[in-house]
Amino acid sequence: MEIVVRPTQDEDVTGLCALLNEIIAIGGTTAILEPLSEEMFMAWALNGSRSVSCVTAADEEGTLLGFQTLKRAAAPKDDWGIIATFARTTPKVPGVGTKLFQATKEQALAAGLHAIDATIRADNVSGLSFYTKMGFQDHSVAKDVPLTEGVSVDRVTKVFWLGAGSGDQG
Repeated sequence: MEIVVRPTQDEDVTGLCALLNEIIAIGGTTAILEPLSEEMFMAWALNGSRSVSCVTAADEEGTLLGFQTLKRAAAPKDDWGIIATFARTTPKVPGVGTKLFQATKEQALAAGLHAIDATIRADNVSGLSFYTKMGFQDHSVAKDVPLTEGVSVDRVTKVFWLGAGSGDQG
């Protein structure tokens, strides 16, 4: 199967929102806990003031396989991006995240970012493994971040350093 990665288009919103809401309903991998409407999805993934890019993966027939967002972090780290990756769960398609990250990395470099932050729930083993495989390094851990009333989970921040001279790990 060929995986095609392209900028997310308005006509992708319905399918990507459904994909994200399915992941939210399954639980255990995303910090987003409530389903998003299509309007909320667009505001979050495509039209936010800090949005750098949103890329979509599809097969050769146009079936949506996943998407990845990149937002500019707030000061003082506004030369960092914040990444989020979501891939179809059924059936899983190997290589979707890798292809998405290739495109996102190009967008991050074009935007002049120096690092990409991936903050992942500590109980999201597949997410932690994915970002490690992509070359992200452990950076920090926020302990006991509340999810819902009475439920907390650690959040692991991993960082991907972009370009020459980006070893400034501050």
